[in-house]
Amino acid sequence: MDPPAAPKCDVAPATASAYLDPQYWDQRFAQEEHYEWFKEYSHFRHLILEHIQPTSAVLEVGCGNSQLCEELYRDGIAELTCIDLSSVAVDKMKKRLLSKGYKGIKVLEADMLDLPFEDECFDVVIEKGTMDVLFVDSGDPWNPEPVTVSRVMAMLEGIHRVLKPHGIFISITFGQPHFRRRFFNAPTFTWSVEWRTFGDGFHYFFYILKKGERSSDNSEDTEKIEVLPSISLFHEELDNEDYLFRTNLDEM
Repeated sequence: MDPPAAPKCDVAPATASAYLDPQYWDQRFAQEEHYEWFKEYSHFRHLILEHIQPTSAVLEVGCGNSQLCEELYRDGIAELTCIDLSSVAVDKMKKRLLSKGYKGIKVLEADMLDLPFEDECFDVVIEKGTMDVLFVDSGDPWNPEPVTVSRVMAMLEGIHRVLKPHGIFISITFGQPHFRRRFFNAPTFTWSVEWRTFGDGFHYFFYILKKGERSSDNSEDTEKIEVLPSISLFHEELDNEDYLFRTNLDEM
């Protein structure tokens, strides 16, 4: 007779707005060992390795309890820094990495809206599902609340500042181009914007923003790399939290 399955840890919030509460994350990370937002590394590895070199200085914003930094380290990316607002997540991540012998990965407690780094110090900045949290109480996705706009712009301005000239910002998200374009193409930024999709049935967006490569004659220069496929919800996708961040109004 098979042993009974371990009870599933219930860490999902009662309302989506709880994702903006730092206490929620501390409580969640205290219970939960690992969770991957928006698919595991293997689903987008082919995309991310196009833009990261072994010598790249990489910052992961909002690492939580993801294994992304470990996967990058195993792929030869040695200069990695991870930040999270949760002291619980940071402490557990440090212990996990040390137990695996990954001593070269720096893990810091820091606010993504106020990055504590010098200007132009990273070749690549990555966020995976972190920016999506800022949109959970944004109201109309076509016309977000001012507080949402302020938070998102603070995050992007900090990322743009810490990127080296010709550095790359990678954003892995549910946010579709018609919702993200107003932020990515703000006049203050010099990056070009490209995007791809990945995932089976339930698609995610992989944005590549290259600092210093924005077209001078077009403030809306967002390049679509591939045709956007139709999006549908598979049963297995409903078993996780990813769908809570979906903002594809045309197909809801």
